[in-house]
Amino acid sequence: MLRKEPFAVNRDGSVAINLDADQRDLLRHLFAELREALTLDTDEGLRRLYPTAYPNDAERDAGYQALVHGELMEKRLSALDEVEATVDNETLSIEQLNMWMRSINELRLILGTKLDVSEEDVDFDPEAPDAQARMVYMHLGWLLEQVVSALMGTV
Repeated sequence: MLRKEPFAVNRDGSVAINLDADQRDLLRHLFAELREALTLDTDEGLRRLYPTAYPNDAERDAGYQALVHGELMEKRLSALDEVEATVDNETLSIEQLNMWMRSINELRLILGTKLDVSEEDVDFDPEAPDAQARMVYMHLGWLLEQVVSALMGTV
């Protein structure tokens, strides 16, 4: 049996979501964790979402962070609202799929930061203590690739 692509652009411009219940449950759980991390704003993994603008000037960087942090947080939470509201949908608009892309990417960045993933990490050890988290990280990478592929089909 051929596996359907997780995201497929329909003739009417909508995007079909071909995810099973387990995949949707995982995403629902991960999106809830993302919301908690963003809301609490204390998670060390968030540093990838708010990179340093002025690495050699702490005062200027603090001013920059004060200026943009709230707006970035608001945009992330707004996108997450839409993603959580559509996780069980059969179809999405292109705009909604873009919000999915952003939220999946943010999840991946946070998890990758926590796992200290680097370009050199090519081997997977299923016996490692963080094997489950690394599997989720790899799955998010694959899912992100599928979203991007679907979006490229709409250009």
